[in-house]
Formats: sequence, C-alpha cells, structure tokens
Amino acid sequence: MWRPTFTILRKVVFPSIKDNTTLAKLFYSTKSRLPRSTAKLTLISASVGVLVGAGYGGYTHYKINMKKPSTSVEYEEYAFLKEAPKYEAHCKIINDSDTSNLQLVLFQYQTCPFCCKVRAYLDARGISYEIVEVDAVLRQAIRWSEYKKVPILLAKVDGGYQQLLDSTAIISVLETYLRDNSYQLQDLIKFYPITHFVNDTGKATSDVTNKYFIMHNSVVPDEKQRIIEAEEREWRQWADQVLVHTLSPNVYRTASESLETFKWFEEAGGWKRTFPGWECAVMVYVGAAAMWVIAKRLKKRHNIKDDVRQSLYDAANDWMNVIQKKGTIFLGGKKPNLADISVYGILSSIEGCQAFQDLRDNTDIGKWFDNMKASMNRSRGKLMTA
Repeated sequence: MWRPTFTILRKVVFPSIKDNTTLAKLFYSTKSRLPRSTAKLTLISASVGVLVGAGYGGYTHYKINMKKPSTSVEYEEYAFLKEAPKYEAHCKIINDSDTSNLQLVLFQYQTCPFCCKVRAYLDARGISYEIVEVDAVLRQAIRWSEYKKVPILLAKVDGGYQQLLDSTAIISVLETYLRDNSYQLQDLIKFYPITHFVNDTGKATSDVTNKYFIMHNSVVPDEKQRIIEAEEREWRQWADQVLVHTLSPNVYRTASESLETFKWFEEAGGWKRTFPGWECAVMVYVGAAAMWVIAKRLKKRHNIKDDVRQSLYDAANDWMNVIQKKGTIFLGGKKPNLADISVYGILSSIEGCQAFQDLRDNTDIGKWFDNMKASMNRSRGKLMTA
C-alpha cells in the first residue's frame, strides 16, 4: 500500500540535499527567490509529489512485520458506505465470461507494486472492474475515504459499498468469496480484522490478521492440500517481505536511472492525459531526485547488497529454484496460484525499467514471466477507456 508521508522531506530528503552540492544549489540557492506565497505552494507541491516514488516499495508502502505484536490495541472494521462516492473511472476491464457477480472499483497508482498485485489477481480470475487513477499530489480521487493509502477496492454489496484494504488481504478476501460465495463480502472481512499495535521498536503500526489465509467453510483439507496451501502462503509472504524490498534500490540506483524510472511511471500511468502539467513535472523531477536519495537508505534498511542488482537477481533465482525443483511451469503447477500472481504483479510494476531488463538478461525468470503474462492475457477482460 502506498501512503504519503511529509516527514520524508524534513528528515531524509532535505538534509541529504544539503549534503549534495548540486542538489543544494538547486534547492537552496539564495538567488531569484520566489514570492513567499508562491514559494510555499511550490514547497507543498514538491513535498506531496514525492509520495509516488517514496511509496514505491520503501518508506511509505505497507510493511510486513513478521514479529508478533507486543501490545494489541484495537480492532477496526472496514469502512462501509451507504452511497457510492463520486469518482471518475479512467478505464474499465470488461470480461463477458465473468460470473463472479462482483462490481468493483480499484483506486490505484498504475505502477504501485501492491496495486499491480491486485490488478494481476483480478485479471487472473477474469473479473470485470473499473480503474480510478489517483492523483498522487492532491489525491482528490480518494478524499471520500478516511484510509489514505492505495490500493483501495470498493465493492458494491447489499445496502451499499464495502471498502477493502491491503493488497494481500484484498486478494485473500476475494479468493475466499470466489471459492464459496454463500458468504457476503461484508461477512468475510470479519475474518480479516485490522489490528493496531505498538511494535517492538515502540512505533504504532497496523496489520491485517489472517491476510495470507483463504478461509474454508467445507471439509478440512487433507495433508497434501495443507502442504500446498502452506507453500503458497510462504511465497506470498516472501513476495511482500523480500522481493518487493529489492525494487527501489534497483530502479533508483543512480540519478539518471531514477529519472528514467519516473519518466516510465509517467508514461505507464498516463499522467499527462489525466493530471495538470505542473503536477507531472513535480512527480517526475522532484520524485526522481528524492527517491535517488532515499533509495540509498532503503538499501541499508533492507540489507540489500552493495551491488543492488545482485540482491534482485538472488531473489529471482530463489523464486525460480523452487519452481524448477517442482518441474512445473508455475509454482501452482499448470496454472498460476496466488503466489505466482503476487510475484508477477510486483515484478510487472518495474517492467519498463532498466532493472527489469537486466533481471531478464541475468536470470531465468524471463520465461516464467512471459508465461504468466500470456496466462493473464487469456483470462483478463477487454480494456475499455472511460
């Protein structure tokens, strides 16, 4: 999940910029200062513009905490809306073979790895849905929600609209529903409560209980099925805890590579068609500069090797080794399972970056990725522009 955080600029970006002669001249020059009101607006715009990159697998995306919470505080219900919020869909995925009876709206950033996970799941299951590209600076598209992260999935249910949160939990809730739709979505989310707690470092955080589990309302699976499900959960966790953390240090490895990455984000997300030019410029240039700085800290935080590409390659090799050991096309066998979908979704978020091309050139993951894409293309619906 992506969430804006303004302390990044104050605690991380600006001090680092001061230490960098070139960037310091750009941001701290005493010449030609803007009028006070204009300077304030520019600073605010720059601050929130960073969130697109900052959220990309680092300081602002949802963090998996593998340790048990030290102090449980409260449980929070998912928001329920009696009326649909006002929104403008940017496109729709329509699948004439969809029998899910689900009416879904995905609020997203196009290149957010967690949003990509949710889209990959919906496409793999052949579900129709609408897409709303969230304005990364002003976030007008999700002003209706108290929850200020993406992805947010809004589902039409009896009596109103149910908000679903956290990419992993969204996938588990929907998969549970598709396997047994005798339960309504608003009933199923009770099995996935949001827990707020204080972790071992004293920081207030949250997690979704049971989010890697598919709930069964039938005969308890036999031993073979339990092993299969345990393996699927293990690699879904790996995707969230290991793989996603290798992305930012790689796609923002150098200043030029960071800028190239953000220009691809702009193209892939259709920012110029959707948002004002000044917002695009802020997101691309300020975001690229900020993430180039932040990526160095993410590298240390997540124990990424000095050669950041090697950490990315190692993750890909770990994934491919388990599939090759099974001797199957996918981890799920002949068809992708939820772990395949999660890994594919995360990697597809950097498909247009140099890091991804290097990944294909230096590991065996390319064939698996192409097989996944072909599978997605067969199952997903048709793209319809709004």
